[in-house]
Amino acid sequence: MEVDEKFHAVGERSRDDVMNDRQMIELSLPSSFGYEKVAMESAAAVAKMMGFTLDRIEDLKTAVGEACGNAIEHGNRQNASVKVLVVLTVEEAKLQIDVHDEGGGIKREIKQPNIEEKLAGKDTTRGWGMFLIKSLMDEVTFETKPGNGNVTRMIIHLRTS
Repeated sequence: MEVDEKFHAVGERSRDDVMNDRQMIELSLPSSFGYEKVAMESAAAVAKMMGFTLDRIEDLKTAVGEACGNAIEHGNRQNASVKVLVVLTVEEAKLQIDVHDEGGGIKREIKQPNIEEKLAGKDTTRGWGMFLIKSLMDEVTFETKPGNGNVTRMIIHLRTS
């Protein structure tokens, strides 16, 4: 994995310097549960540096964890030799997180879970991930890459008021 040398200097720069430059951080993770926490904590560290509130950082961590979990389980079928690529892109007032896997694509419409059915035990307790991601982030797209793979793109905007 090639690491941008500017990434190493980010911790030494001011928040304004970081937000005025477009910064990219890439993480290549094995498709094994537990590694999604690396992406979650990395995204949280970047968001904190950008000045996001703690509530928004927690939303971000949940969404990143869900997206990585989907990539690990559904995209890469928990094959640890197949990587999940997470790209964090810092721009002036937003953080974009792209989660790439090598799966066959999303084959169904994203529906809002029926909470009453789930609580009554009439529906599986699973199936909340994509709904949560869409609910917690400001912008979300789910794309199938030409050939093979998926990208979940999440954008969270820094709110100054």
